[in-house]
Amino acid sequence: MTAPQRLTDRKREAIIQAAIAEFRANGFDITSMDKIAATAGVSKRTVYNHFPSKEELFAEILSQLWARVSAEQESAYRPDLPLRDQLRPMLMIKMQMLADNNFLDLARVAIAATIHSPERAQNMVARMGERETVLTVWIRAAQADGRLKAVTPDFAAQQVQGLLKAFAFWPQISMGQAGLSVDMQNTVVESAMDMFLACYKL
Repeated sequence: MTAPQRLTDRKREAIIQAAIAEFRANGFDITSMDKIAATAGVSKRTVYNHFPSKEELFAEILSQLWARVSAEQESAYRPDLPLRDQLRPMLMIKMQMLADNNFLDLARVAIAATIHSPERAQNMVARMGERETVLTVWIRAAQADGRLKAVTPDFAAQQVQGLLKAFAFWPQISMGQAGLSVDMQNTVVESAMDMFLACYKL
C-alpha cells in the first residue's frame, strides 16, 4: 500500500472515531459535519470526500460495529454437527453485541435520530441490510440440507434475534435497565433456541 493510501485510511478512521465520540456525546441532530471534522483534525471537505452525508457516516459506524462482532465467529453451516451446537455460538455473539455499551449508545442515538424521520430510518436500515446476516446465510444452508423447514431465512433470523432483543436490548434502550448477567444471557439464548428449533427443525 502506498503512503497516500495509508494517509487516506488514517484520515477515514480518524473521521469515524471522531463521529462516534460526537454522536455519543451530543446525539445525531446536534452533531455537525463541521464538528466531526474539527474533532478528527481534518477539513470538512475531507469528511465529505469520505462520507457524502451524516446519515452515510452514521450507517457506516453501525455497519462496522456489527462487522467487528460478526467477524469473531466461525459461522459456516456444518452438516455433521447438531443444529443447536451451531446456533448457540451465533446467538451468543449477538448477545455480546447487544451488551456492548458502544453499540447501545449508538443504537440510542440512531433511534432518537430516526423516530421523527421515517425516511432517515429507512435509509439507515437499507444501509445496514445491504449484506445478509451470518444467521440468515446459516438458516438457508440448513434448509438446503433438509434440516430446517421452508421459511423465509431472513424472517426466521429476525424472529430468533427478536427473542434476544426482548430481554437484552429494548429494556436497556427504552427503560434504562442494567445489562443481563452472564447466567441470564445464557438462559435467554437457550430459551430462544428451544423456540426456534421447536418451530423450524425437521
